[in-house]
Amino acid sequence: MINIKEDEYLNKLNHSCAHMMAQAVKHLYPNAKFWVGPVIEDGFYYDIDLGGVTLTDEDLDNISREMKKIAKDGKRIVRNEISKKEALEMFKDDPYKLDLINRMDEKDTVISTYTQGDFTDLCRGPHVDTVKECKNFKLLKFSGAYFKGDSNNKMLQRIYGVCFKTEEELNEHIQQLEEAKQRDHRKIGKDLGIFMTHDLVGKGLPMYLPNGYIIWELLENYIKEKEKKLGYLHVLTPPLGNVELYKTSGHWDHYKDNMFPKMEVEGEEFVLRPMNCPHHMMIYSNEIHSYRDLPIRIGEIARDCRFEASGALKGIERVRTFCQNDAHLFVTPEQIEEEFSSVVNLILEVYKELNITNYHFELSLRDKEDKIKYYQDDKMWENAENILRKVLDNIGIKYTEKIGEAAFYGPKLDVQVKPAVGPEYTLSTCQLDFCLPMKFDLTYVDKDGERKTPVVLHRAVFGSLDRFIAYYLEETKGALPLWLSPTEVNILPVNNNFHLEYSKEIFNLLKENNIRVKLDDREEKVGYRMRESVLKKIPITLILGQRETDNNEISYRVYGSEETITLPKEEFINKLNTSILEKNNNIN
Repeated sequence: MINIKEDEYLNKLNHSCAHMMAQAVKHLYPNAKFWVGPVIEDGFYYDIDLGGVTLTDEDLDNISREMKKIAKDGKRIVRNEISKKEALEMFKDDPYKLDLINRMDEKDTVISTYTQGDFTDLCRGPHVDTVKECKNFKLLKFSGAYFKGDSNNKMLQRIYGVCFKTEEELNEHIQQLEEAKQRDHRKIGKDLGIFMTHDLVGKGLPMYLPNGYIIWELLENYIKEKEKKLGYLHVLTPPLGNVELYKTSGHWDHYKDNMFPKMEVEGEEFVLRPMNCPHHMMIYSNEIHSYRDLPIRIGEIARDCRFEASGALKGIERVRTFCQNDAHLFVTPEQIEEEFSSVVNLILEVYKELNITNYHFELSLRDKEDKIKYYQDDKMWENAENILRKVLDNIGIKYTEKIGEAAFYGPKLDVQVKPAVGPEYTLSTCQLDFCLPMKFDLTYVDKDGERKTPVVLHRAVFGSLDRFIAYYLEETKGALPLWLSPTEVNILPVNNNFHLEYSKEIFNLLKENNIRVKLDDREEKVGYRMRESVLKKIPITLILGQRETDNNEISYRVYGSEETITLPKEEFINKLNTSILEKNNNIN
């Protein structure tokens, strides 16, 4: 989906359309007053004081019709520059515009207005030439919005819209918006009972419901089993730490603005941890290590907290508390290539099994000119960056280099996924670190008896489980693969009087095989219950009637298919178990 805010022409067009909408509102509501009307990624909005009027869908239709009249009239959009004094006089009856004007510097700011026919608005522009260019628009929705985003201020009416150069582009965008709406993990999460949020608990603090925790636990067990096979040792560390821990690591200087405020208890200062590496450094330092012990791979599903602005929060994709699928690998310099390769191969294996295909690799490097963000050791940086390049080249992975995107302590490899909707973002990461082991004075005894400093690889395959679940819900539209579905099988007896006992027998048989199964024996028609099973996106639905009861058979449908398949119950169980083991839905 195109980012309208970043497209020069579409930005101007949508800015102009916001003014055209304001003009239409002024025609219909002569006493309306206007706050701000910015362009956003998927269109524009305008915050309006309608004097206590609360908009309805019918009002939105009326505004749209008035906008079409204005566009058809085709007035030119004319820019004028005025003094601050003139601006104050022009908008003397509009407290919202006066608020904007009074915050402008009279000497340094050019105050401009844009006029189209009978409407003039305060704006820095730029705009298109005529309102006729704004004819391909659609008003999308409306909501309440507090003046300046402050709940102590008056509630305004916010109207959202979008505008394109052609009707075809507009229709395509509307279709994409509808697709995005259907894929939004917040909607899916609510519909399928996966997670919830509540302001009384706190913004950005999601709570996983039973269905969501099943998904969470399955993913946690899945990745931990893979890590165990690779020799990872799992630990559990506290979700807070002494401020001195983060001063030692350097995070306090580089990251404290992203942390929650420190807490003082009994003369000590604590902070909710934003990452786990300092704790894992301390675990490594708890024992003396020989070169024979390395590599040491410490893994944890670790709870972290970061202060995100409320406007950036989004479901479980962007939160203030999350769990990272984190690990820190303590290695000798000679082991870097093998261990880094192993991490990349693990990522590729997981992506293949979970059918994640739309991704690419980015090698994030430091900006040599930035003397503040990055740990100052040119030799260390050059060595680290060259090692990562060599590893990626040797295993044949294509990648792009991103200057200035490295962590402050070392270069990293990011795996960028392109979700079905929205911009791409980082899912998996592996970072090379020569810095933190030195800061924590970590050592191992080399074969010559000397103490050496290990190198650390920071890696996260899922990134955070929260973001991964959000990503996967949107990729699958909530139709999760069989092995990952909260309910794998739903049983529908056709008639409780005749088929319930057999349905209970099958229910118990599936439970004995560790299948997550439900029995829907409500006194509703089987067609109604079937539709509900589809809405809940349950992978396998059994329909058990007289034939199945008499012949010890199973009739079932796979989600997304209208075909009903009948098998002997033993064959069905075998196919089901095989499908779960192989992580696919193919039991046909």
